[in-house]
Amino acid sequence: MISVDLRQLSLWWDTLPADLRRPLGTPLTGDTTADVAIVGAGYTGLWTAYYLARRDPSLRIAILEAEEAGFGASGRNGGWASALFPASLDALARASSRDAAVRMKRHMIASVDEIARVAELEGWDIQWAKGGTIMAARTPLQWSDAQEEVATARRWGFSADHLELLGPQEARARLGATDVLGATYTPDCGALHPARLVRQLAGAAVRSGARLHEHTRVTSIEPGIVRTEHGNVRAEVIVRATEGYTRTLAGHTRTLAPVYSMMLATEPLPSTTWDEIGLADRATFADGRHLIIYGQRTADGRIAFGGRGAPYAYGSRISAEQDRDPAVHAALWEVLTDMFPALSTAAVTHTWGGPLGIPRDWWASCGFDRSTGMAWSGGYVGDGVTTSNLGGRTLADLITGEQTELTDLPWVGHRSRPWEPEPFRWMGANLGLRVMTGADSSEARTGRRSRAAALFARKLGH
Repeated sequence: MISVDLRQLSLWWDTLPADLRRPLGTPLTGDTTADVAIVGAGYTGLWTAYYLARRDPSLRIAILEAEEAGFGASGRNGGWASALFPASLDALARASSRDAAVRMKRHMIASVDEIARVAELEGWDIQWAKGGTIMAARTPLQWSDAQEEVATARRWGFSADHLELLGPQEARARLGATDVLGATYTPDCGALHPARLVRQLAGAAVRSGARLHEHTRVTSIEPGIVRTEHGNVRAEVIVRATEGYTRTLAGHTRTLAPVYSMMLATEPLPSTTWDEIGLADRATFADGRHLIIYGQRTADGRIAFGGRGAPYAYGSRISAEQDRDPAVHAALWEVLTDMFPALSTAAVTHTWGGPLGIPRDWWASCGFDRSTGMAWSGGYVGDGVTTSNLGGRTLADLITGEQTELTDLPWVGHRSRPWEPEPFRWMGANLGLRVMTGADSSEARTGRRSRAAALFARKLGH
């Protein structure tokens, strides 16, 4: 059981209304049975329960969570409900077909609006703003990449309604960052308060009849049974929805690598600062560097900003101490104030982090093996807010036996090979971090593309 105040987990938990912080479930107190046992009460598990209950209200659904619903990435992420999928269209097409790759992208786009639809239907206040995403190009190489990205989108049949190229003047009008040479813009992203979403989703799942067992740590899953520290759950269907915490399950140490993403948040900013920064419609923002960054203007007028950069811990270790890395947070602040010098005197009120799940081939996947009753969705590589919704709907279709457009998408049934054993996993993950960090520095300095970064991207199948 956790030993920290939940409000310390993130800005999002700290700014939850009191009624959304109340426990929603109780620990398991002995052996029980269910039709469907879901391991993990984050977005994936909760969306699965939500849609399953609507497909078949007679199902007995049990959700098992080691801490409290939304404790993991669902309550700590950047609040981007984007249409991003970690595998590229080219990679999807190679594994299936061009048509299937396009359908995958279009269903990701539709899933952005599905989150907003459900929130409106249920009356959830998730501080939603569909302002899209502006991706700034701040070096000549990034500007070249932006132009190529838009050209590629056109070749795949996606018009300016989904991705457009902004020249310098228009880009700077929307995002007042330094050194902006242009940008891409997609409307297919909503900014939200992630903890508000996960806690209200959990409440809806419970009201629909699902049993939520919080503070119930699962130790292993196998066909027909979930084993926990407090008893076992026997179920015909078992859903693994553990994402960055998958390595805690027996036999799953190498299934997904838990890699930390870190965030910080400023104090609420005055209107004069926002006049300089822009983002009047709360567009999410980033730039074209290799080492991912991401930010949003929150509903209460802060910047919530994050990025990769934390080293992978040997043995896929996960600990509360890793949630805050002063060096990484200092580096994030340096990047943010370089982009927006007006923030140099602003206070940072929150710093946090947490693990996300990365499969060996960077492919998110979901599936259901009817012969064993084992189902899963995950490996989102940090793009899980929307993908988990698609995963929940797809699993609901698969489990109830419906053949739909979702069950035929190319991520369904995909199996990523396991990560290498240690020390090779540790060596490879941290080598990748150094390659991408070094690529940004060398490209900014020389104006030439990093061969190492290009090779690393090819190794991931992009």
